Amino acid sequence: MRFYLGTHMVNWLGEMDVSLFISRNRLKKRKTFPRARAPWALDSGGFTELRDHGGWRITAEQYAAEVRRYAEEIGKLDWVAPMDWMCEPFVIAGGPHAGQHFVGTGLSVEEHQRLTVDNYLDLRRIAPDLPFAPVLQGWQLADYLRCVEMYEEAGVDLEAQPVVGLGSVCRRQGTAEIGEIVTALAALGLKLHGFGVKSAGVAEYGDLLMSADSMAWSFGARRDSKLAGCTHRAKNCANCPTYALAWRSRVLSAPAPERQLQFDLLG
Repeated sequence: MRFYLGTHMVNWLGEMDVSLFISRNRLKKRKTFPRARAPWALDSGGFTELRDHGGWRITAEQYAAEVRRYAEEIGKLDWVAPMDWMCEPFVIAGGPHAGQHFVGTGLSVEEHQRLTVDNYLDLRRIAPDLPFAPVLQGWQLADYLRCVEMYEEAGVDLEAQPVVGLGSVCRRQGTAEIGEIVTALAALGLKLHGFGVKSAGVAEYGDLLMSADSMAWSFGARRDSKLAGCTHRAKNCANCPTYALAWRSRVLSAPAPERQLQFDLLG
């Protein structure tokens, strides 16, 4: 499984030799960018868009133009998530959830799926040379299988894609339900990417994923004391590359049961 270290620190692109996963929200207002030292992947920031605004405020053309700039100025862009629509109930219905407030889209799961598929098709039409990856959205297993059918009906061979994102799972991973979904989709021959893998799901279905990303290190760093030897002024290592790389090495080098414990403790 290829692992992308999630980060909100854009400068790490030019400082680290490991694959990073960064949100568009961290890039969209910057005037300059570092040149990447290693392949990286771009998250669209859709969760924040839907949470705060109930929909996307930019067009597919604008997003494609942004991505082209990142690809040209940063370089080494592995793949890009489309402007997808998450399907968690609180995203759709709105209201408070886990200390956050959601505007709510007022749409159905099927409408979210259709918007996701249509956007992927639009992006591939607008910029066929950019590495946009299809993302499966849904809530129940039947939803995800319906989303697969939507792509197939649109002429997209998901099995032939180098990566297929699996959306709307990271806030409930580790459950038997998600294990069933991942198992069913992997059985179709899809090369799945797990967004935000950071808890019990790793042990249950991690071996079925082609790749994954996690920012669990940052949450752990906020709780832990500053690492011995760190010279930064902050009281903790929430923005510390030394901590992040040490966490990454510890997790990836541990045996599966121990690796699971690392994700649970830090995620």
